[in-house]
Amino acid sequence: MLEIRIHGRGGQGAQVACQILASAFFKAGHYVQAFAAYGGERRGAPVTAFLRVDDSPIRIRCDIERPHYVIVLDPTMLGEANVTANLREGGLALVNARELPPNALPLHLRVVSVDAGAIARRAGLGPIVSTAMAGAFAGVTGLISLPVLEEAVGEGSPAKKEENAVAAREAYLLTAGAEVLGG
Repeated sequence: MLEIRIHGRGGQGAQVACQILASAFFKAGHYVQAFAAYGGERRGAPVTAFLRVDDSPIRIRCDIERPHYVIVLDPTMLGEANVTANLREGGLALVNARELPPNALPLHLRVVSVDAGAIARRAGLGPIVSTAMAGAFAGVTGLISLPVLEEAVGEGSPAKKEENAVAAREAYLLTAGAEVLGG
C-alpha cells in the first residue's frame, strides 16, 4: 500500500491536491482512500491531507504515520513542525520551494523542490499551489501519467480549470526526471 501525506496551510489547496491525486490513481485502476485533518478551520492554519493507494480494497482507517511520500505546499512549515517525521526509508519529500534553506531537512532524506508558487502565479492562480504540486508529484514519481493527471485536474479543480491544467502540466513536465537530492 502506498501512503502519501500532504502538508499545507488553509487556502493553499492541500485537500484539493489530495482529491485530484486520489482521482488520478482511481482512474488508473487503483483503490484509494483520501481524507484530511484540520487545525483551526481558517485560512493559514495547518492542514494535513492523507492519501492511500493500493491494488486491493483499503480497510485501514487511521492517519498516515509512516508515509512513502510527503508533499509540502508551504516551505515555512519545515521550520515549524516536523512534516517529514517518520518518512519511510527510501521515501521522498516534495517541497514547494525555489531552493531549500540550508538544514531545512535531515540529510538522509530524498528531496525534490519545485517552485510551485511561481508556476501557480504564471498560470493565473495566485498563491494556490495545489495543482502545481499534484503535477510535480506525478512528474517526479512517474506514478501517474500526464493524460490521467490532466483529466483528474479538469474534473477536480473547483475553479479556473484551464489555469489549473496549465499549472499541473508545467509542474509535471518540469519535474519528470528531476534530480533527487540527498538520501
